[in-house]
Amino acid sequence: MHLLEYISITTFSALFAAPLTFSLKIASALGVLEWTPELIAKEDYFQGDVDIVNGGIASLYSDPTVDLGSNSETQLLLQFGSHSDLRSIGTVAEVYYRIVANKRSGISSLEDLKGKRIGAVKSTSSEYFIQTYLATAGLKPTDYTIVNGLGCLQEPCGAATFPALLRDRSIDAIGMWEPSVQLGADAIGSDAIVFGDNQTIYREIYNLATTAEKLDDPSKREEIVQFLRALKQAEGIFRNDPSKVISRAADAVKTNHTLLEAVWPVHKWDVRVPSDMLDVLVDEDKFVASNGRRKPFSRESLATLIDPSVLEEALES
Repeated sequence: MHLLEYISITTFSALFAAPLTFSLKIASALGVLEWTPELIAKEDYFQGDVDIVNGGIASLYSDPTVDLGSNSETQLLLQFGSHSDLRSIGTVAEVYYRIVANKRSGISSLEDLKGKRIGAVKSTSSEYFIQTYLATAGLKPTDYTIVNGLGCLQEPCGAATFPALLRDRSIDAIGMWEPSVQLGADAIGSDAIVFGDNQTIYREIYNLATTAEKLDDPSKREEIVQFLRALKQAEGIFRNDPSKVISRAADAVKTNHTLLEAVWPVHKWDVRVPSDMLDVLVDEDKFVASNGRRKPFSRESLATLIDPSVLEEALES
């Protein structure tokens, strides 16, 4: 065999023997717990390079190099308002929010939140949760005052954060994502009363989203499919053997292991397209549309926001 022929054959064989590698850029809200399965998927399961940067779904339109964005469903709807090519392709986490209140403010039931000051991040899933959950107690948004502030990931919490505001009695309650609610409960100790440990009225659906254009690109679509496959593996560890990842997740968001362990049960870790996703979006878009001063989208329009086909491909093998 000639040397040139040998080199050609061995080079050809090496190309086909080598595993395919991929490259993705993901924008996530790095100050919340929900994104952390993406990190484990990147480091342990994805066969390629992943750059995870701070941002979210809006980054898909402000930075053309971003392939995937993750945020709550309120942010998904907010961006869909001006970007009809946006596509939700699966969940990263689903989180059942809670309310912590100060018993010293005369609160022993949800009804007692009437006339009170509730810490929540306005125009987000936090405020929507407050409205939805308190409606079950017959309370309207005009029955209480929403006080804006900042979340906190670990003590010491700054003066403008919700746990500090609750401790200083500048607010009477907190309703939002974790760990601010848990930190609020810890801050006031025996004066804390927590509502919603078993509520099923509202859950945050933390989405992974992309654009129709990226999904129409066969090579980029395959990279996204492969990442969903890796994310599914990571979520299995989060769900079934959390002791292996809690410390890494805590380090990623600059919180502590014990605190993250305490709030783990209100998080549902799975990659899926929820069967009620469209119903959730239809209901919640009324809130988002009101804040955005637009009309709510029709059910038919919102159906185009959900694309289950990518996850279906990822789960085929």
